[in-house]
Amino acid sequence: MTDFLAAIGLFFAIEGILFAAFPVATKRAMTVALEMPDSALRMAGVGSALIGIFIVWLVRH
Repeated sequence: MTDFLAAIGLFFAIEGILFAAFPVATKRAMTVALEMPDSALRMAGVGSALIGIFIVWLVRH
């Protein structure tokens, strides 16, 4: 459970750094995401999740 909470905290820290360092690019990325079809966003989400799971698996084993 502590690893999960640490991962959530790291996610928020990285997201916060991106918003603080690159606010214009972040807004542009959100605009592009709003214009993308749901299926493309879903596939990007699944792909990101799989990459994340693979990275965690590599680190843990």
